[in-house]
Amino acid sequence: MTFLKKYRTLKTDEEKKKLNKERLLLILSGIILGISFPPFPFPFTLLMFGGFIPYLFVLEKRKTLGEINRATYLMSFVFCIVTVYWVGSWQSEADPFLMMGGGAMLLALPGVMIIPSTLYYLAGKIFNKKIAFWLIPVFWVTGEYLLTLTDLKFPWLVLGQGLAKFTIYIQAADIIGAFGLSLSVLYTNLFLYKAVVRIKNGTKFSWYSIVAAVIFIFFLTYGIINTSSYTPSDREVKVGIIQPNLNPWDKWQQNDIQKLIDDYLALSKQAVDKGAKIIFWPETALPVYLMDKGYRAPLETIYSFLEEHNVSLLTGMPHIKHFIDSSKAPADAKYNEAGKYYYVTHNSILLLEPGTRDYQQYGKMHLVPLGEHIPFVEQFSFLADMFKWGVGISGWNVGKDTLVFKSHIDIRGKTEEVNICGLVCYESIFPLFTPNFVQRGADFIAVVTNDSWYGNSSGPYQHKDYAILRAVENRRSVIRCANGGISCIINPLGEIITQTEMFKKEVLVGNVPLKNEKTFYTNNPAIITTIISVISVWIVGLNILLFIKNKFKL
Repeated sequence: MTFLKKYRTLKTDEEKKKLNKERLLLILSGIILGISFPPFPFPFTLLMFGGFIPYLFVLEKRKTLGEINRATYLMSFVFCIVTVYWVGSWQSEADPFLMMGGGAMLLALPGVMIIPSTLYYLAGKIFNKKIAFWLIPVFWVTGEYLLTLTDLKFPWLVLGQGLAKFTIYIQAADIIGAFGLSLSVLYTNLFLYKAVVRIKNGTKFSWYSIVAAVIFIFFLTYGIINTSSYTPSDREVKVGIIQPNLNPWDKWQQNDIQKLIDDYLALSKQAVDKGAKIIFWPETALPVYLMDKGYRAPLETIYSFLEEHNVSLLTGMPHIKHFIDSSKAPADAKYNEAGKYYYVTHNSILLLEPGTRDYQQYGKMHLVPLGEHIPFVEQFSFLADMFKWGVGISGWNVGKDTLVFKSHIDIRGKTEEVNICGLVCYESIFPLFTPNFVQRGADFIAVVTNDSWYGNSSGPYQHKDYAILRAVENRRSVIRCANGGISCIINPLGEIITQTEMFKKEVLVGNVPLKNEKTFYTNNPAIITTIISVISVWIVGLNILLFIKNKFKL
């Protein structure tokens, strides 16, 4: 507390005036970065390439670790408020734990981003401040990468993903991915900042501005070449995307499962009539464990439809597995006292096909912290009793395997095997995750989601746009099937071919191009994150050695 007291008391009027000016610059930087993200239209995206400049003016003047981190936290906090204000839902129907989790997230995210500024400070102790300054982009992307790790992962503010609407610029993601795009944005900011400083100091021309322009033009040129030389695949499948627009809160109180199924099948019939060969239903389409023996009659209704129309169904669905023998139950299985059995539940995707009762199942591997999974509950089981959503979905088990669905679909009058990467909602924002499926042969990417939890806020629009990066990184078409919107089809260039509106019951039918070649990024997704991690760990290691040397006078 001593440093806080000192910070509050030893301030002259001039120092306070300077501090308030710096705070305004930090707030300005946070606002500029926030409005450069979706759902703001494309021209606002360009602001990202200068959004860090006010922050850098402040950062270069700060000397102590506390001063540097306070500046970073304020800027990042404003950035978070503008961009992910919606994360707690904040609707009258929202569960209190969801709102609490959202509030905690808004406070915690800026805390993660003081890690990059701490690394910047530590680098300044090893080298000098001028050299450390050029490593800021490396450290910032390290912070972005850290947001993909642990049970608290939430990589929503990766700068590269915020560029989603800048279709020409993001084409290089097929080599460097979203994290590489973040580096390009940050280094452009640094060079522009240096140019502004030179001009401010009276220099009429600065080569720094030339370097910033070269970086920008290089990415534009690469994008123009790629989009102009792109050859559409002659192999495609017609899909039917069902957007039922169910109230996400009321659905879990629904007792008439057969009526829900009839509604889905009526919409699916519209898609079949338009030529769809595979139907998609959204995340947790039905609020029951459909494959459990208690739902055989409703399940047969679905199978009868698939066989009558010779179509496949890929759907989000809750799934449960029972284990009588404890030795065969996984380590994270829960125990039912009344039934004397172990079980696991997953937020799953199921593939059902005509002519067989065998099905394929994938369990969601990246669960939303607090919303779908209690962080660290495996290590501290008492947390499970403390945090539970009113809708009862906060206790999913974590999926274990990146399954690729193998569907047999009629393409131009011939049944072919089509490999599908199925992602559940939140998983589609992880740049390093999707390549695992494409490496296994996925022909296209399907995202089943339910963004209706967050109303007509920025969240659903951002989530939809981030899927554009998954398309470009892997050169695969992406389809999104959402409960209340936004459902869409995205081609391998990241262009949205067609999409629905929020909160409308719709049936979307369209052709999805199928591709099987792999991009450099698909084969090597971790190159950028490995390099930046090594540099960051190296800086920390050198500081530890420096501390030991000074401590023991070595």
